[in-house]
Amino acid sequence: MGIKYVLTPELRVELKKPLGILIKGPSAATIKKLKEMVTEDNLPIVVSVGDTVSKNLYRHNFCPKLAIVDNKRMRRKVQTTELRAAKIINVKNPQGTLTEEAIKATREAMEDKDTVAIVVDGEEDLLALIAIAYAPQNSYIVYGQPLQGIVVVKATPDKKAEIAAILGAMKKGSKN
Repeated sequence: MGIKYVLTPELRVELKKPLGILIKGPSAATIKKLKEMVTEDNLPIVVSVGDTVSKNLYRHNFCPKLAIVDNKRMRRKVQTTELRAAKIINVKNPQGTLTEEAIKATREAMEDKDTVAIVVDGEEDLLALIAIAYAPQNSYIVYGQPLQGIVVVKATPDKKAEIAAILGAMKKGSKN
């Protein structure tokens, strides 16, 4: 499992800010607003990153193309999310890092015709960056903003460039 990127303390602070539109409120309201946005934009792909947001999407009959979970909420173990995906892939991705294995799985899931779920042994948060980087143009990547609501990021050329800059600012990892 080669670690490709390691989060720096400076970026940890920066990434606490939403990368996209913050929709505040309880899950029913945030998912309703997301569904309205998806309908308006007629989006090809929606990706969820995080157990709570993925679970809430499924609960409201909204099946993302890709769901990335780690069976934790705010770093505490939670009941496994029932994944409604044609394929389930398990990867290792330690906290504060991005492994080559997790990056490859996310990239390949974006290219897959089926729905995919990635179950992370470690932490899934930073995989939102990879999902944005590899998502088809104008896809939505959705993740939770703890105790506030959800963040919706549209994969535009400008957003992808912003993500490339963030990845470029991360510490390079080891290949072991």
